[in-house]
Amino acid sequence: MILTLTANPSLDRTITIDGALRPGEVQLASAAREDAGGKGINVSRVAAAAGVPTLAVLPLAADDPFDIALRAAAVPVQRVPVHGHARANVAITDADGTTTKLNLPGAALTSDEAADVIRAVVAAAAGARWLVLAGSLPPGVGDDFYVEVVRAVRTAHGATAPLIAVDTSGAALRAVVETAHPDLIKPNDEELEELAGVELGDGDLAEAVLRVARTLVPSSVGAALVTLGSRGAVLVDADGAWIGTPPPIRVASTVGAGDSSLAGFLIAASVRAAPEERLRRAIRYGAAAASLPGTQAPTPADLPPGDVPITRLA
Repeated sequence: MILTLTANPSLDRTITIDGALRPGEVQLASAAREDAGGKGINVSRVAAAAGVPTLAVLPLAADDPFDIALRAAAVPVQRVPVHGHARANVAITDADGTTTKLNLPGAALTSDEAADVIRAVVAAAAGARWLVLAGSLPPGVGDDFYVEVVRAVRTAHGATAPLIAVDTSGAALRAVVETAHPDLIKPNDEELEELAGVELGDGDLAEAVLRVARTLVPSSVGAALVTLGSRGAVLVDADGAWIGTPPPIRVASTVGAGDSSLAGFLIAASVRAAPEERLRRAIRYGAAAASLPGTQAPTPADLPPGDVPITRLA
């Protein structure tokens, strides 16, 4: 089972316009949709669509309108009662697929609510293969919240604890890498630069990613899946490094593409596929998500045709 935690869920509103975004002007939207979002929920949606057992844990008030969209997502969910309501994020996608996002901070969790979330994850982690800690942290918790979750899960389950995958950024990512030694992180290139405190430069991007990732793998993290948007992704683990490039697609919205990449990787990992196939599946699922409007979860039927060449990096 793939267990996910979304500590800061969001109602994702995606607005599509036919031309380019013109700040300061009034523009007519051609379409709009709402999806139950948050990185962990997105991973669980993709896993469920692929037939992989999953459970999404999230804080959610009983009267939160977000629950309507969540139920429509048809994902197994464990709701942890809280008082605040989920935030709403707005994404504007123009005709060429460029997306502008406005993310709200979300409702603050009290210390008791944060503790309840951790206890729920610990209980649900029994028997899980992967635990995904994904997305930003809500107000009210410290930058080390994910560290607290990892410690609680590993203390409770010992050798049977699930593998830990982390998809966040900034101080939350830095804290978990420095302290908790996750089994997998999934930054994009900009998040990797911020984490390592270096610039990748203007040369060979794959080589630069590999050089920086090797300062983290395997000393601080088990593996790094670094997504590069339309340029593909790089996977670095203790045994090697690989780069893959996506098949051609028509971009509809890049929102959630990284989450789908992580889900594709974990779907392949759930059947113990080789690293090359894990990377290939990650890229294919990320491309599928980018070809769909809003934050729709790609299904196996949505995966684009065409080759995903994988090259081993020296």
